[in-house]
Amino acid sequence: MDFPPYLASMPMHAITEIHGEPGLRERFRLEIHAFDEEARARLTAALDLAAELHRDDRRVREPYLNHLLRVAIRMMHHYQVRDVDVVVAGLLHDAVEDHPAELAGAHRAGPAADGDRTAAALATLAARFGPRVARLVAAVTNPAYDPDRDRHAQYREHVAASLDREPWARVVKVSDFTDNGVGLIHTVGPRVYSLAAKYRPLVPVLRDLVARPDTPLAPEVKEHIFGQLDLAEERFAAILDEPVEAGAPTGR
Repeated sequence: MDFPPYLASMPMHAITEIHGEPGLRERFRLEIHAFDEEARARLTAALDLAAELHRDDRRVREPYLNHLLRVAIRMMHHYQVRDVDVVVAGLLHDAVEDHPAELAGAHRAGPAADGDRTAAALATLAARFGPRVARLVAAVTNPAYDPDRDRHAQYREHVAASLDREPWARVVKVSDFTDNGVGLIHTVGPRVYSLAAKYRPLVPVLRDLVARPDTPLAPEVKEHIFGQLDLAEERFAAILDEPVEAGAPTGR
């Protein structure tokens, strides 16, 4: 498949719309060209595993792998991340949550394989990509929720607590959130409203986490992320807030 010479500078939503998964894969290949051979091999292996685990998954009108590719590309291109473990974790950030049994089935050693599937799946990642990758993925993997409590509230509590302990996991999560939150306008149907209600309260939480001195991003990258969080909030407001009728008092 032929791609334009300016693919490396195209916005990711444009690549997605025009070239689909092949275009995002090529953009990923261009991004990892800056890494050494060993790093490229690890990143390619992580992409292959993500593609296999999510082979039948869909995200609205596209393969789920597109989302994972955008998360990884965004970290490399916009966040200037050159930490291979972090990019690998971005590619595999949903693997344990979405496919624990399939992932755990590849792990044949140790007692975890016979116990909790999440623990076994994380053990697989640790065996294949190192314990740090497994730790980062664990930090962005949702736990089992209490059915008697509000799921959205538990989700926010988990995000705040787990990312407080893992500065690099904040980088993975904010790229994931940007793709989900800013990209919510590409979702259709009633799920738009439920997702906006789920994500909107995370905006101030993520803003606080990104602003912390121990978040390992350059000041200009943080400013870029703050702009994306502002854009997400604008879109959530457009979806969830009642419009003011013409001539109605605004309360100002």
